[in-house]
Amino acid sequence: MGLDTTDTGTGPVTVQRGLPAGAERRAAELYWEAFGRKLGPALNPPDKAVPFIASHLNADRAVCALLDGQLVGLAGYQLGGRALTGGSASAVLRVYGHLRGLPRLLLLALFERHPAPGQLVMDGIAVDPGIRGRGVGSLLIEEVAAVAAEQHCREIRLDVIDINPHARALYERRGFTAVRTARTPYLRGLLGFGAVTTMRRAVGTRGAREL
Repeated sequence: MGLDTTDTGTGPVTVQRGLPAGAERRAAELYWEAFGRKLGPALNPPDKAVPFIASHLNADRAVCALLDGQLVGLAGYQLGGRALTGGSASAVLRVYGHLRGLPRLLLLALFERHPAPGQLVMDGIAVDPGIRGRGVGSLLIEEVAAVAAEQHCREIRLDVIDINPHARALYERRGFTAVRTARTPYLRGLLGFGAVTTMRRAVGTRGAREL
């Protein structure tokens, strides 16, 4: 599924907290474009995955980038036991059926990350391909960092997979440091990646280049 990037606008990009009302489908499309390769084995086909994601979003766990009033990027985070993307086990089974749903639940469990005390877990960044290179990812990261500071968190944590070096480079520029890499070569054939690196950034620090 591709995104419509024929008119990405020329005005300034603004950032807001919370997903705008009515933007759930657009958010799910952006999220799937960014993470569909990773989530595909658990949520494919796209015509089921995108509506499922859209109907189980926690709007208050997102920071969003808007251009000419259109959603062009978002970052999700997990705090207080709630993340941007949701969906209970029963919801998965209802959409995909019990026979096909059970193995999907096992795959989804592999992606679960829970914050330690004092941590905010960032779920990743999705930016419209037509607007990449304009600093949207950095804007979203810094807004998430502001949320973390206001919530008195001491650090932000995220995971990045080995097939996404561009994302890792962005995180490093914004002050994140790799602290651990879990290698799972036995999952490469199933999930498409064989290693996950955990990165952390202390709250109150900024990246190498100020915005």
